Amino acid sequence: MTAARGASNEYRFLTVWRVAGTPREVVDILGDAGTLARWWPSVYLRVTPLDPGNPDGTDKSFMLHTKGWLPYTLRWKLTVTEPITEHGFALTATGDLSGTGRWTFEQDGPETVISYDWRVTASKPLIRRLGFLFKPAFAANHRWAMARGQESLALELRRRRPGSNKTRIPPPPQPTFAGKYRWPRSTTHA
Repeated sequence: MTAARGASNEYRFLTVWRVAGTPREVVDILGDAGTLARWWPSVYLRVTPLDPGNPDGTDKSFMLHTKGWLPYTLRWKLTVTEPITEHGFALTATGDLSGTGRWTFEQDGPETVISYDWRVTASKPLIRRLGFLFKPAFAANHRWAMARGQESLALELRRRRPGSNKTRIPPPPQPTFAGKYRWPRSTTHA
């Protein structure tokens, strides 16, 4: 994963994952943002559907409440901007984060190589004001979140496989600094 340098509130991350599975299996999970809070709960605290979009996935939108390892949260809207296919899809973010993301999927033997190009500007006052000082910490927070994503996706792929022994598959990692408060989860796509 790489992070590009820019203004103190501008971020560019390129993340590459490798998971056991096909691009179809991967897109069935990553292309369904309504399920993020169930299988990637360490990062996606709440997912609220806003617009079902078109049959190809474009214009589908969700309001997200997310976090990383650090004890702050972000609220932002995800809107799919390109058709969701086995090759990938693109999205925009508006809110505490504003920018674009692009998922790409490529089969490599029994695995799928997943790339995520995330280019955002932080609008949340905490991150915008302290970015000049804490940009490396905010970038590390993103890397932590994406590592939990790869781990959680691999677990979800195992869970969805026919004949898998679901009792032997551990639950996905949970949010940090949650304390006694139980974050509300999306009830869609349970």
